[in-house]
Amino acid sequence: MKISHILMTTDFSPESTKPLEEVAALAKAQGARLSLLHVVHELYAVPHGAPLAPPVQPIDSKRRVEEATAQLKELRDQLSPDLDVEIVAIAAASFPEAIVGFAEEKNVSLIALGTHGRTGLKHLALGSVAEAVLRQSPVPVLCFPLKRKE
Repeated sequence: MKISHILMTTDFSPESTKPLEEVAALAKAQGARLSLLHVVHELYAVPHGAPLAPPVQPIDSKRRVEEATAQLKELRDQLSPDLDVEIVAIAAASFPEAIVGFAEEKNVSLIALGTHGRTGLKHLALGSVAEAVLRQSPVPVLCFPLKRKE
């Protein structure tokens, strides 16, 4: 399998940034581009007293995307300068759909992501972005599990 473009997602948690060096090393070894993606959770609101009005986009979306872009730049600065790294922050209502949509649009060869290791009721209540990406992705997905304490 030829890997020409790797997409790594992050929510800036330690679990999601832990695999950065390994993914960067894989990209470098394959001569692949690396895209670092952060999805800002976009919640739409219905104007009070107008249930038939179209949903309104939150005002702070642009600011949150700008903040995420700054954090992505910090991550990129930790990597080798000779690695082709693209940073992208977007706002979307669904993390998995945004990740898979980006992968399809940019012709990504591999998606890499860290998992939070939630189980039981937390997994049921919060869902699993990694699981949804695995189910929806048209390309291979490389998951880095949460390291268990011994």
